[in-house]
This record gives sequence, structure tokens and C-alpha cells, in this order.
Amino acid sequence: MKRSNVWASVLALSLAAGGGIAAAAQDQLPTPSPIEKTLAARATHVTEVTLDKTMLAFAAKFMEKDDPEGKELVQNLKGIYVREYDFDKDHSYTAEELEGLRKYFESSEWSPMVHERTKGVTEGSDVYVKLVDNQMQGLFILDADAHELSLVLILGPIDIDKISKLGGNFGIPKDAVKNIKKETGK
Repeated sequence: MKRSNVWASVLALSLAAGGGIAAAAQDQLPTPSPIEKTLAARATHVTEVTLDKTMLAFAAKFMEKDDPEGKELVQNLKGIYVREYDFDKDHSYTAEELEGLRKYFESSEWSPMVHERTKGVTEGSDVYVKLVDNQMQGLFILDADAHELSLVLILGPIDIDKISKLGGNFGIPKDAVKNIKKETGK
């Protein structure tokens, strides 16, 4: 699953400085982790998009009137968090930093769906879903390429058949979500 095939963005959460983030905070958008601050300091270009429920409701007002499904999807979300770090040198992040970003999602609420790795290379992609009563309530994608590291977190009820409507909006690349349905097998 390469950047062109999957999202080029996703949330980066790890343990907060001095302790873990409470489980209740998993329904809220995160504050930047120490790892994110370090990555941002090394990056040549940083894109940050943070939209809570209020901002999403406001943004939905500007969506196309002929797209009621996309508008409804956005209005029901709790938040969208996108971080993209571009570097001028290959692998300006470490395997330990990537692992720290993944650790947040190693809980009973989040299930790993896709882990893509190449032996001997730090690059890779991960997709995690948050399931509550067999309903998708969150989606996290981490995509690490040689020069780019992208994180996307979408919180709230997600209809896998409608998720492609988010592509091209809110900092999410246009073709980023269209392959999620293929990757999830749904």
C-alpha cells in the first residue's frame, strides 16, 4: 500500500509526555505528541489540519449541494486530524518514531487492518479501525515514504461506502480514500 494507493495523511499519536493519553481522549482530537513536534522541527514542509466537530459542521455548509451523502458524513464526524511532514533527505524519521506513533492504536478499541512493510526499509503503511458494536467509529492511516510521513485520523461514524466523499476535502488527498474500500475488502 503505497502513498498513491492509500491516504497520504494520518494522525500521529503516541504517549503524551509524562504519561499516556486517557482512553476517553480517544474520542477527541489529539494534541500534538512530542514525536510530532520533533518531526515538524526536522521537516522542510509541514501540513496540519485539525477540524473538530464544530469546524466540520461549519465546513459542511460549503460542500456541494448535490452531495447530500458527503455532507451528512461530515456532519456526523467527531473530527479529522491530518499531519503531513515532507523532508529533504530520505528517512528523516526513525523506526522508533514510527513505532511510537503506532503504539497509541495498540488498544482493545483499535484493530490493525493493514500492515505493509519492506524488509530493511523504514517505510511502510498501517491502517487501523476503531469498531464499536461492529460499527466503524474511527479510521487511522500512517503512511511513511522516503521523503514523506503522513498521518490521518478520522473519528466518528464512518460508512465505508461513503468514505471516498472525503477525498479532496479537509486536507485529505483526492484519491487517498478511494482505495480504503478495496483494502478493507468491504
